[in-house]
Amino acid sequence: MTSNATSNGGRLPTIYLPHGGGPWPWMAPAFGLSEAEKRALTAYLEGIVATLPRRPRAMVVVSAHWEEPVATVMSSPRPPLLYDYGGFPPEMYRLSWPAPGDPQLAARTRSLLEAAGFATAADAERGFDHGTFVPLKLTFPDADVPAIQLSLLEGLDPARHLALGRALAPLRDEGVLLVGSGMSYHNMRDLVGGAPRETRAAKSAPFDDWLGRVVAADARERDAELVRWSAAPGARASHPREEHLLPLMVMAGATEEERGRVTYRDTYGGFRVSAVHFGGADPSP
Repeated sequence: MTSNATSNGGRLPTIYLPHGGGPWPWMAPAFGLSEAEKRALTAYLEGIVATLPRRPRAMVVVSAHWEEPVATVMSSPRPPLLYDYGGFPPEMYRLSWPAPGDPQLAARTRSLLEAAGFATAADAERGFDHGTFVPLKLTFPDADVPAIQLSLLEGLDPARHLALGRALAPLRDEGVLLVGSGMSYHNMRDLVGGAPRETRAAKSAPFDDWLGRVVAADARERDAELVRWSAAPGARASHPREEHLLPLMVMAGATEEERGRVTYRDTYGGFRVSAVHFGGADPSP
């Protein structure tokens, strides 16, 4: 049988990206972020489209900033923005990214999840939170690709999120880009000043190194390691709470047998952070 991936120019990858802190691209660096770090993450996010085998017709984004009791999708055709951050200059609450929603994609996503045994719901009021609009405003500045968000599941069970991704895998052959938005290091106490900058890279390196090895493993080993991620070196120092790591589980689950690779690795506020792509081409350095 000929797949849509063959007939339409290639299966789209799944992408786990770092979304940074608040509206970081449009303000002076905060949380210890340097100008060089800001430029590096900006360049990575702006360069993602060039790595894709074809332009997506739509996106499903799993953001660290939305958790629900059941898998919930945005269903509005015109989602607003949720400025779900605080303490920033007034202009940071006037940012725009008017990407259209996609009610049909929301229904298709629910259908796939329900076929896999997940209870689902739709939210017609929910807007794009900063885990979606901040990075994707750089990747798709014209806001011309329809997008929906899919929630994390309360309880943050890694095996359930891998299964969530497996259910979504057919969307990749339908021109839909799956994006997991989080941070591979997310210890807010350290990010706002609890750790000296000169020690930050060393503190975050063990978990980041582990993550790079695990995503490159075969699917069975990778998934087993991701389920027991909290036993990894530096795991809880990197993620006191794992909501910023769980989008990676969804992206890994949707990969089938494809191995992942780190496509961006730099520091953010001195801490090492990585992006991981499964499938597709490597971004240009």
